[in-house]
Amino acid sequence: MSIETATAIARLVHEHGGRALVVGGWVRDRLLDRPGPSKDVDVEVYGLPAPRLKALLDTLAPVNIVGESFTVYKVLDVDVSLPRRESKIGRGHRGFEISGDPDMPPEEAARRRDFTVNAIAWDPLTDTYLDPFHGRRDLLERRVLRAVDPGTFGDDSLRVLRGIQFAARFDLEMDAATKEICRRIALDDLPAERIWGEIEKLLLLSERPSVGFALALDLGVVDQLFPELKALVGCPQEPEWHPEGDVWVHTLLVIDEARRRIADLDRPQQVAVMLGAVCHDLGKPLTTAVVDGRIRSIDHEQAGIAPATALLTRLNVQTIGGYDVAHHVTGIVAHHLKPHAFSKSATPVGDGAFRRLAEKVDLELLARVATSDCHGRTGAFDCSAIDRFLERARALGVEHRPPAPIVMGRHLLELGVEPGPRMGKILRRLYEQQLDGHVQTLDDGLAQAKAIVAQMGEQS
Repeated sequence: MSIETATAIARLVHEHGGRALVVGGWVRDRLLDRPGPSKDVDVEVYGLPAPRLKALLDTLAPVNIVGESFTVYKVLDVDVSLPRRESKIGRGHRGFEISGDPDMPPEEAARRRDFTVNAIAWDPLTDTYLDPFHGRRDLLERRVLRAVDPGTFGDDSLRVLRGIQFAARFDLEMDAATKEICRRIALDDLPAERIWGEIEKLLLLSERPSVGFALALDLGVVDQLFPELKALVGCPQEPEWHPEGDVWVHTLLVIDEARRRIADLDRPQQVAVMLGAVCHDLGKPLTTAVVDGRIRSIDHEQAGIAPATALLTRLNVQTIGGYDVAHHVTGIVAHHLKPHAFSKSATPVGDGAFRRLAEKVDLELLARVATSDCHGRTGAFDCSAIDRFLERARALGVEHRPPAPIVMGRHLLELGVEPGPRMGKILRRLYEQQLDGHVQTLDDGLAQAKAIVAQMGEQS
């Protein structure tokens, strides 16, 4: 419906002496014949002052006015605005004074955009493009990501991160001049939510997020924003198990493997898998050593929890839609070797171990990252043990969460146990027995509860 609304707006504006152009990402995605991340369409209106434009839009549909520093009219799912005139008044991506100028030529309005591939406008009434900076050539022929205006590109530091995710999403090579500009831009003014907004797009919208991470390293973004990832560069691995190279190279391979395994997940779970892949080996730089002539990273799973937590805290990624992403990411980091180890154990791993592990992390997500970790190497490796791990977790019904407690507080109240720490201890002991398979029904649980209560009474 978006483009139909935009066309109706363009027709109405034209009838009253103005011109409306579709701008931004929708135009780029149309040229690439691919759907964009959003169905929203952005329209710029030329030749009509703001009050008159608002009155005309009100005749089409109810108009919502949004934007703190610059007015945008929301008409259904279309954002309508005047071309923007920006004045740099302070440091960083927020340091602009923005005003609408209906008399600005489209060519001048396009100059304020970040990259040439985003500076293309489309007239829905004539089906023609306005492309003053040759964005179509860069997008379709040269396959290059190039700054529109080198002189003002650095005014907005967020453009560096946008460039990283655009390069990965659209398989574009950033040109040398734009790279040099990006390397000179400080990123310390960016708030966590803006950084995460671009990193999330890189992780979820790119088929090969590794392209963006490699570019981020090249531009110095990893050095500035992600010291935990920078530590992976040059960290050696045992060639027998990691012929691909250092931990950084391995991590990029794992990230791409994980991206192939999230299409059926909801967004919070997608984020957990992707960040789990990014963070899974952050403990290796802290633990890697040569032991008996071989490279070892003993206990790197546990050692990775602290740097993973630091990275998530810096990005302010905790819960998404009520889902505790941080909990599952750190759980993946702490246990990403378990799926393979459980299935390859010399002694059988009991059902209780699976149930207890499910208290710490979603086993389905853990298995996906473990599989990505296994395949994120050059050479041929048998990863089937992880499939067997997941099959068993599913058979036990704990692939997403641990079993619900059979005995609850209300049952203990009926036995005369008062609420408080004593009740909590009894419930935990009963749940431990349930995890081990000794309590399978409520009758089992109540019998065990009576025995525990009696035992506690004797000890008091």
